[in-house]
Amino acid sequence: MRVAVIGSASNDGTVALVQNWRALGLDARLMSARTAVGALSPGDVAIVRLDVRTSLDGVEPGLLDVLRLERRGIEVLNPVDGILAAHDKLRTARLLAAAHLPHPRTEHIRPGELPDAEPPVVLKPRFGSWGRDVALCRDGVQVKRYLARVTQRPWLRRHGLLQQEVVPTTGRDLRLLIAGGRVVGAIERVAAPGEWRTNVSCGGMPASIVPTDEARELAVTAAVVAGADLVGVDLIPRPDGTYVVLELNGAVDFDEDYSLPGSNVYAAAAHALGLDPVFVGRRREHDGDPLLV
Repeated sequence: MRVAVIGSASNDGTVALVQNWRALGLDARLMSARTAVGALSPGDVAIVRLDVRTSLDGVEPGLLDVLRLERRGIEVLNPVDGILAAHDKLRTARLLAAAHLPHPRTEHIRPGELPDAEPPVVLKPRFGSWGRDVALCRDGVQVKRYLARVTQRPWLRRHGLLQQEVVPTTGRDLRLLIAGGRVVGAIERVAAPGEWRTNVSCGGMPASIVPTDEARELAVTAAVVAGADLVGVDLIPRPDGTYVVLELNGAVDFDEDYSLPGSNVYAAAAHALGLDPVFVGRRREHDGDPLLV
């Protein structure tokens, strides 16, 4: 069984995932979706980790080729529907609302329209990552400044933007890694001083954590609702001990620090996804095999 991880070599988390799985003995390769169409056969597995475009106006190229893999009978984890449910924040909001899961109230502001919610309000791209172009606007002046700043962005012209209610936060959130319907990793992120966003790219600091049973159940349920097999689920803790699902990430960046006590996050993810063959942990006979196809 070959395991094709479909994504970009520019995503450090994807490269690390392939490297660690190969070290465990998996025949894992990093491939483009187009290459995977010609390289994979029934019995192989494709794990899709297409990310948001750096321009924030959609998902990286490859979704059509992933559909071709699905129609050829290749086992695809994180199928097209799951990737879109994770990356398209409007679709995420609608799915979570339909499942009655806690999530900030979200409204779509179409191109040319203006936000109509009373501040404070969070404004963000429909497809977003890395905390880019996400703003907490506390009054009308800040809303106008935000719109002036993003007015020429390709993502705004193509998809409009989202307005969300502000969820009170202590400057901390949890990111749980879900694989095959199980929590296989977790981390707490602490916002930098003076910053309300917890993204590491915005200066947030990660810290080890053991998630509560309630956090685990909510994150797993959100992943199942989205139809995602390997996904990060971000949760905001409320003062009363409950949680709100903030967002999902279909190309979530993670490393060894996500490992839960007594486990290795990469081995746990492989096991939860049903990828660990009998030779996991053995030394590969061909250590010189290329990582990237």
